[in-house]
Amino acid sequence: MDVFVSGMGIVSPLGIGLEANFEQLSKEATGISKLQLIDSVHKDKVFVGEVKHSDEELMDRLALKNSYSNPSRTWILALTAANEALAQAKIQEKDKKQYRIGIVSSSTVGGLRNTEKSYDGFIKGQNTIDFISEHSVADSTEKLAIELGIKDYHTTINTACSSSSNAIILGARLIKSNMLDIVLVGGADTLSKYTINGFNSLLLLDPGHCKPFDEGRKGINLGEGAGYLVLESEKSMKERKVTPKALLSGYGITNDAYHLSATSPEGNGIQAAMKIALNMGGLIPEKIDYINAHGTGTANNDLTEGMAMKQVFNDQLPSFNSTKSFTGHTLAAAGAINLIHGAIAMENNMVFANLNFKNPIPQHNLRPESKTVKSKNIHHVLSNAIGMGGFCSSIIISES
Repeated sequence: MDVFVSGMGIVSPLGIGLEANFEQLSKEATGISKLQLIDSVHKDKVFVGEVKHSDEELMDRLALKNSYSNPSRTWILALTAANEALAQAKIQEKDKKQYRIGIVSSSTVGGLRNTEKSYDGFIKGQNTIDFISEHSVADSTEKLAIELGIKDYHTTINTACSSSSNAIILGARLIKSNMLDIVLVGGADTLSKYTINGFNSLLLLDPGHCKPFDEGRKGINLGEGAGYLVLESEKSMKERKVTPKALLSGYGITNDAYHLSATSPEGNGIQAAMKIALNMGGLIPEKIDYINAHGTGTANNDLTEGMAMKQVFNDQLPSFNSTKSFTGHTLAAAGAINLIHGAIAMENNMVFANLNFKNPIPQHNLRPESKTVKSKNIHHVLSNAIGMGGFCSSIIISES
């Protein structure tokens, strides 16, 4: 059974919505800047990809059906992106009664930013805000289901930085197994003191702008955002008379099983995930026109992912880049944001620049596109996601 993408929605440091993201990507305008919206010792020092709106500004954009006493920023970002995806897919209230619709969402940070704001006062007895219920990574999924009126199924995935890719894959499997007709899939994460301090203590933050796949790379820029897609069966799409945006033609999930926080030198896990995705789609490597790589800017990832791509594509790689050079690493949301950026590239026959690239990594000598390619026929896009714990996911979307 084929699975199609009927709608997409995105919030990233590049802006709110597909159009804003395309505009910034095509202009090679990064969304990474010094930390502003969190009261941290790193404010005005650490480079991050922030969504340039306060919680209050984002809430003002949402026409909520229900009231929420202490909504997390993760949920606010998720709902903003989900609304765009559902609108593009033309999901109406009657569809929620006629079709089996579910949500597979993901997060790693959850409501931690709320917890940080409320914890000290709560311990001192100075407030009684219930931040515990918002702390869970599942909270944003549950609130999405309530606000959107989706009752048939919902679940939450946390597999580190591959989380939203695995949410997409589970959603596709639910449709293929005829358990659901339509699934909202993706993920959201927000910046927090905990993640900034944590990655800083691991010496994984680049002190400037990140440089994916560059020999002089020094680490990641953390980011925040949300990306959601509406996956749908061919039957429901035809009945609803909706034009698909893309075909979800293949996917693969593996575990590198090498180290808790590093991939194997050969990138065996992501190699296998890409091969599984190609096999499912009935595609040979030469058919892939563009790869949006995981490309974090860390020493380990960019070396091993490059070695894996080189192996799978027999040294004949298609155009590739990492759009994390625009957004920073958005953790659980990264896979969905990657895939949506890939879909935008396919729709516009463009490959966006891998910003800040100068010199290739000597061990594999791969060169991402350092400038935007504005006229390229793109029929098949492959998107990778790799998470701590060995989680490796690869997804292929194709012209429908």
